[in-house]
Amino acid sequence: MNLLSILILTALVFEFALHRLSEALNLKSASAEVPDAFKDLYDSQRYARAQDYLKMRTRFAWFSSSVFLAATLAFWLGGGFGLLDDGVRSLGHGPIPSGLIYVGVLLLGRSILAVLFQAYYVFVIEERFGFNRTDLKTFVADRVKALVVSVLIGAPLLAGVLALFEVAGSQAWLCAWALAVFFTTAIQFVAPRFILPLFNKFTPLDEGELRAAIFRYARSIQFPLEKVFVMDGSRRSTKSNAFFTGFGKHRRIALFDTLVRAHTIPELVAILAHETGHFRKKHVLQNLAFAAVHSGLTFFAFSLVLRSPIFFDAFWVGQSSVYAGLVLFSLLLRPFELLLGILLNIVSRAHEREADRFAVETTDDRGALVSALKKLSADNLSNLSPHPLHVVLSYSHPPIQQRIRAIEDIPAASSAARIGSFVNLK
Repeated sequence: MNLLSILILTALVFEFALHRLSEALNLKSASAEVPDAFKDLYDSQRYARAQDYLKMRTRFAWFSSSVFLAATLAFWLGGGFGLLDDGVRSLGHGPIPSGLIYVGVLLLGRSILAVLFQAYYVFVIEERFGFNRTDLKTFVADRVKALVVSVLIGAPLLAGVLALFEVAGSQAWLCAWALAVFFTTAIQFVAPRFILPLFNKFTPLDEGELRAAIFRYARSIQFPLEKVFVMDGSRRSTKSNAFFTGFGKHRRIALFDTLVRAHTIPELVAILAHETGHFRKKHVLQNLAFAAVHSGLTFFAFSLVLRSPIFFDAFWVGQSSVYAGLVLFSLLLRPFELLLGILLNIVSRAHEREADRFAVETTDDRGALVSALKKLSADNLSNLSPHPLHVVLSYSHPPIQQRIRAIEDIPAASSAARIGSFVNLK
């Protein structure tokens, strides 16, 4: 074990300990009484269920993360990366087929472990608290389809990156970056029409007050909305959500059927307005740009360490290779990814506040947005008082009470008053 091994091992253990500490503090910070803003949605029994849900999910996170860390360290310190590389090389294939086999075996092993934990979470924890609607057939079918999609997308991308690093010399990182950006952008167009329908059924929203209100709102802010769909989210869970599909001029919004059933028309329009705010504030483009910069820096850094014997020695891999380097580099990056994750959460929370402000200013109905968010939190048994450290590490959205206070502090927008009345449908 060289110095680099010790540094990586220390970073992995530190990251693990930091997250477990944040979860322990998060449990202790949970308010014993229902916050005043939620007393209209929680009775003592329902709030006790929310606390139990938090405790069970936290214990599950402790156990599952411990198993994943133990498995990673056992494989690494037991020489697994080197032994697998020797086995793959003995097959006599070239660097690209060898790389696909090497990465595929590691991902398959991790996926098997992940599926076991996912099954427990869905069929034990979510089932216990009344959220699960997934049957075993659907669960298995989803995982099989996800595996197939991952192979069809991931294998060509990985093969391309391996080939570029084999033949493109000092410009390999730049070429690989361009390829990764192309794939990432292409997915934005392909996923809504070809990937998402593999997992859920999207039905056009029926004519009626809701559809009319949504399109009236879209026209009022000159937002090009082609179609609105209802997604059969209730097939898998009672939890609710809404999101945009599509890219460019032909955007479509998808509402979970559970969301439509649980919320009023003004609340649903407010949710739509929030999602629209992400587009109008260019959050989607900012995220894509950030992802592009991140992948470029990652490939550049990878090109610097790829030929370093110390790097491969740290994992007991006898011969350097691009495919083994990609896997090992992901472990080397873990401490940097922790810091990056904190930064991304800060940016994401700021984006959510901007989208909330956009929704309030364009609907002139802060009450509908607050009511919708409160319902979503209550229906999902969300933690109403998370610890600040846990928020920093894990929250992409502001804590619900902070979010509501921020919405209530948004000044009324006179420019929106003339379009606000259309959402006050009863």
